[in-house]
Amino acid sequence: MLAGGAEAPLVVGVLRAWDAMRTLATEAPHDPSVSCRPSAATRTGLVLGEGAAFAVLEEWDHALARGAVIHAEFAGYGLTSDVAHITRPTIEGQAKAMQSAMLAANLEPEAIDYINAHGTATLQNDAVETAAIKMVFGERAYSIPVSSTKSMHGHLLGAAGALEFLITVMSLARGAAPPTMHLDAPDPACDLDYVAGHARVGLLRVAMSNSFAFGGTNAVLIVKAGSESTAGSLP
Repeated sequence: MLAGGAEAPLVVGVLRAWDAMRTLATEAPHDPSVSCRPSAATRTGLVLGEGAAFAVLEEWDHALARGAVIHAEFAGYGLTSDVAHITRPTIEGQAKAMQSAMLAANLEPEAIDYINAHGTATLQNDAVETAAIKMVFGERAYSIPVSSTKSMHGHLLGAAGALEFLITVMSLARGAAPPTMHLDAPDPACDLDYVAGHARVGLLRVAMSNSFAFGGTNAVLIVKAGSESTAGSLP
């Protein structure tokens, strides 16, 4: 099975539509490349990006029989639809999706080593997602590396979940939690370990990838390290 997405939204009509929703970031005057600042007190909104990402999903025994390199094991997923508001996310809907994914993967919260956050850099999403992670993981939420790679590639809309899933897979394979860039002044409401500025090298065994869309559609995927993971340990 091939699963993924592609998106090319950088055209005038799409940009104007998102601007009308007041979700796009204000261009940083000193450096436009730092305009997307997830979890920062100075964040002003998302930056749209373009791209495509696809994963090959294969039954475990079939992959072993043909000698395939297993990058990661797709362990479970959770889906919720909170239908509370077209643009405002809810803590409960996001938390339920994460809990459902762990239940499907037969994992306890203690098993999650890294979370690839939805992390759009909008004022509402980042604070809500932080609160949802705290609701699910309790005190342990503060010791889990969490990062938003949208700070580097932007929001790919229909391709965002696929790209960030593959980034999560490669994080396991390479033994490194990617950074949240441009996080120089964290928002007090976003007080988790957001891996600011630099990747963190070490063993990652199980990771979670969050995707939370307008309309309250919440999707969470969980992957376990495959046969090519890198040894080490996160501090």
